[in-house]
Amino acid sequence: MSSLSRELVFLILQFLDEEKFKETVHKLEQESGFFFNMKYFEDEVHNGNWDEVEKYLSGFTKVDDNRYSMKIFFEIRKQKYLEALDKHDRSKAVEILVKDLKVFATFNEELFKEITQLLTLENFRENEQLSKYGDTKSARAIMLVELKKLIEANPLFRDKLQFPNLKNSRLRTLINQSLNWQHQLCKNPRPNPDIKTLFVDHSCGQPNGARAPSPANNPLLGSLPKAGGFPPLGAHGPFQPTPAQVPAPLAGWMSNPSTVAHPAVSGGAIGLGASIPGTALKHPRTPPTNPSVDYPSGDSDHVSKRTRPMGISDEVNLPVNVMPVPFQGHGHSQAFSAPDDLPRAVARMLNQGSCPMSMDFHPVQQTLLLAVDYTFAYSEYNKPVGTNVGDIALWEAGSRERLVSKNFKVWDLTACSMPLQAALVKDPAVSVNRVIWSPDGSLFGVAYSRHIVQIYSYHGGDEVRQHLEIDAHVGGVNDIAFSHPNKLLCVITCGDDKTIKVWDASNGTKQYTFEGHEAPVYSVCPHYKENIQVGYVYNMSMFIFSTAFDGKIKAWLYDNMGSRVDYEAPGRWCTTMAYSADGTRLFSCGTSKDGESFIVEWNESEGAVKRTYQGFRKRSLGVVQFDTTKNKYLAAGDDFSIKFWDMDNIQPLTSFDADGGLPASPRIRFNKDGSLLAVSTNDNGIKILANSDGMRLLRTLENLSYDALRTAEAPKPTINPISAAAAAAAAAAATSAGLADRSVAIAGMNGDARILGDVKPRITEESSDKSKIWKLTEINEPSQCRSLRLPENLRVTKISRLIFTNSGNAILALASNAIHLLWKWQRSDRNSNGKATANVAPQLWQPSSGILMTNDVADTNPEEAVPCFALSKNDSYVMSASGGKISLFNMMTFKTMATFMPPPPAATFLAFHPQDNNIIAIGMDDSTIQIYNVRVDEVKSKLKGHSKRITGLAFSHVLSVLVSSGADSQLCVWNTDGWEKQKARFLQVPAGRTPTALSDTRVQFHQDQIHFLVVHETQLAIYETTKLDCMKQWVPRESSAPITHATFSCDSQLVYASFLDASVCVFTAANLRLRCRINPSAYLPTNISSNVHPLVIAAHPSEPNEFALGLSDGGVHVFEPLESENKWGVPPPVENGSASSMTATPSVGAPGSEQAQR
Repeated sequence: MSSLSRELVFLILQFLDEEKFKETVHKLEQESGFFFNMKYFEDEVHNGNWDEVEKYLSGFTKVDDNRYSMKIFFEIRKQKYLEALDKHDRSKAVEILVKDLKVFATFNEELFKEITQLLTLENFRENEQLSKYGDTKSARAIMLVELKKLIEANPLFRDKLQFPNLKNSRLRTLINQSLNWQHQLCKNPRPNPDIKTLFVDHSCGQPNGARAPSPANNPLLGSLPKAGGFPPLGAHGPFQPTPAQVPAPLAGWMSNPSTVAHPAVSGGAIGLGASIPGTALKHPRTPPTNPSVDYPSGDSDHVSKRTRPMGISDEVNLPVNVMPVPFQGHGHSQAFSAPDDLPRAVARMLNQGSCPMSMDFHPVQQTLLLAVDYTFAYSEYNKPVGTNVGDIALWEAGSRERLVSKNFKVWDLTACSMPLQAALVKDPAVSVNRVIWSPDGSLFGVAYSRHIVQIYSYHGGDEVRQHLEIDAHVGGVNDIAFSHPNKLLCVITCGDDKTIKVWDASNGTKQYTFEGHEAPVYSVCPHYKENIQVGYVYNMSMFIFSTAFDGKIKAWLYDNMGSRVDYEAPGRWCTTMAYSADGTRLFSCGTSKDGESFIVEWNESEGAVKRTYQGFRKRSLGVVQFDTTKNKYLAAGDDFSIKFWDMDNIQPLTSFDADGGLPASPRIRFNKDGSLLAVSTNDNGIKILANSDGMRLLRTLENLSYDALRTAEAPKPTINPISAAAAAAAAAAATSAGLADRSVAIAGMNGDARILGDVKPRITEESSDKSKIWKLTEINEPSQCRSLRLPENLRVTKISRLIFTNSGNAILALASNAIHLLWKWQRSDRNSNGKATANVAPQLWQPSSGILMTNDVADTNPEEAVPCFALSKNDSYVMSASGGKISLFNMMTFKTMATFMPPPPAATFLAFHPQDNNIIAIGMDDSTIQIYNVRVDEVKSKLKGHSKRITGLAFSHVLSVLVSSGADSQLCVWNTDGWEKQKARFLQVPAGRTPTALSDTRVQFHQDQIHFLVVHETQLAIYETTKLDCMKQWVPRESSAPITHATFSCDSQLVYASFLDASVCVFTAANLRLRCRINPSAYLPTNISSNVHPLVIAAHPSEPNEFALGLSDGGVHVFEPLESENKWGVPPPVENGSASSMTATPSVGAPGSEQAQR
């Protein structure tokens, strides 16, 4: 149909609506498919006219058109099914199940089975996912919120949700104009013609010399209605303005579009639970004196949208019912208050010494800030000239200390290409374009304006070492990033030579070169998506977005097959791209050559702009830099201030100028949790802004100092230049050997937990006053810490396994009688985030069905079995065994979804593969390890190397290895690519200590994924994986009780250990030095049996100072330090010459050592 014919349909729709032909209006809307009347759709949903709802939808989409359509139809049919069940109309429910819902069984059979099982319940609210289902009216309202989001995100509805902005009675006006034109052509026009038909052209019957009146003054069809005289169709009716037209979108970003939807559009697959509305729209108030706001008239239900730049429509924005809030030029205070979680208070001022060009916070130690200056120079003598304070600076924001300051120089001039040498001779000036940390914080990369990329390794404190220097591009290197394609840590660079290159981060070998841009490449944005298919089955895709100076966006897979995308960014000049923290939403920020800036969100699967954020200065003074945080906010430096947006609202949320002194386009960077924001200043400094959490974090580190600084006044040792050169050569040789032999170069034991050779551990919380005598913190009374025994009403004898859920709001325990216990914390006034805490008692949770998660047990006594379990990443499933078959439970319903692998042999340890939840490593009591593929129900490999049952398994995704431990006190390292054994070593059992016959040995990887903790009843030890060297060991005195269990804190800075005498010890992980001991009297009643002791200990996944104990009497206790302390004791001071290194095993039980204190 031609565009004019399409417009005629719109005119007819308007006319029919004005003449009150309501049914005909909606029939034409459906048959033409040109306009989807959301108001009519809402009314039909609210009224439960399901047949009409689906009939109307069928004019625009079908069930299997795309994932949005499928979810729309599923939600409608699910609601219809639930309403039939609620009315106890079983026959109707069965009819809906068979006719309407069965179509979805081909996409998710498990879901269809679960829906079918609702028929067996007296009240479907007994299903936990439907427990909050209210009455029919509220359920329809909640579903409608989700449906509207799905419809607005569905590309099939693009340009069909807005009715053209027509004047009232436009069809009447056109007919009047036509009749007047006909009348003017009459041979004998009358002054007052009588129009009786439209079926034939008008002609006056008798002569008259008068000219016909104009249509404006004398409408021939009677008086036209006044504006607003006819009721509109509603909020989504035909009187809404039309936004600028969207350019034709890509068929998709990639050849295989992402299946992850926008979180505002319920990104998950279709599910049973009730739809929950997303973040509520904010309604900021605009001062009435503002002349740029077009308020709606009293006759209209809609709010006019602003004209959008570049012809990009706000395609998936929520229905417009918010007053537009214009951004106030130079005024940086808004008419509404900013959210409390935005960092806006100036907490620190750091004097960089020259203009910061790029900044990045450490991903783990979130107060460590890396910053690089704008310009400096290189001389022919390979000595830096320019700033005298250093060009790369590492700051500890808490203590305001500059830990590292490094000037630029070429490390090996002879290895540089001739073009680079010639360029440096011709013009020695060099600048920094970008600096960035690797994902684990063990490396950072610096991209320079001349050819070079330099990679440093970071070893905690002030120790930074040269790692790699790469002559990467001809011309400038404009951006740098890290990624893990094929499980290999890589460096990605782009440059003036119009290429993107991928390098092995361990040795600098080039892996890929991507060519196809026609202009210098400005930025890169690597990403991977882990898409859930069914249950716990995952797939992963990895790719790189790149942007060039001509505004072109391209996307590349790691296959040298060319770009998958060729698209234009708004502004068509300098553009950067970034994902939200959870990786589900893609944004870009760009500035045109004319200074016009844009932040947009992309519909990743369609390759089209989803929404464009407003509020930039008309002409930005420089290229605007932006950042994202908390999966919720966007921030940009513009107009001498920092501007913030809620991701779900195109209008600015707030702005502030950080007490002034900012450049026109300040550089900004959030830390990982969004509690701190670094902002560049005009006076060559950096301001650290903080929210309340950030303030607490900085205060905790207020008096921090490093060991190197504590001894700053001591005479510095003289360094022999020959010895130093030899050491450097040895380090270079070690580096060239690659990752396998590089136990130090990519260390990653960030900060306190860097347990590497020659690393001075950081003194984390204490003043540098050496005159103070350190004393072990002893907790003897309940008042000295926060502890909580969790409520229980089931008869269990002892807790064998214990874990916090990944979300941190529940604890799961497995008792020795094969029963699982689940405690959940709820949101409340005392617990606003709903996380597990010792301040508030949780609920021992059970589904309304009353069933328990109980493992299959063998014929033998279950108390004699070895229990084990593993929790899926999304907390939806738990795999568990207690001597019998392995069971797979649904954590929501407690139902057993599957059982497999009947004994013998029996499973003794379970571990999910970190990158493929289809693969499970299962340790057996016959000393083997079986690699089991859940999807195909098949054992892929059987690993043999131990002589007794398996007691521990841990994967490292960085090294692609599996570490196993057994009751034989042996450690083995297996390559996960081919499952070959790489190394094996027996524990160093201290002299005089005889372990029990079947003593467990547990293993757990440090956050750096290179070192791991070994727990045995005789010792705690830290091992380096590639060589299986013992870096640190702690052994209790011979008279002390054995260790029952131990674990790293979530940030790997602490080790929590429990003992057979019911005491708990807290160690600093970097050196395994004891810092705090919790005695039994602090948490056990005096009348309790002396045989009660902890069997297992678990650390909270996001609170480093929180842990839980599982006791031999079936109790579970949660522990936190006092709020006034906010930490477990103080680490002992590290004196000069003390054994702080991890290169050797310290003596055990040496006088005065921490061993003697146990």
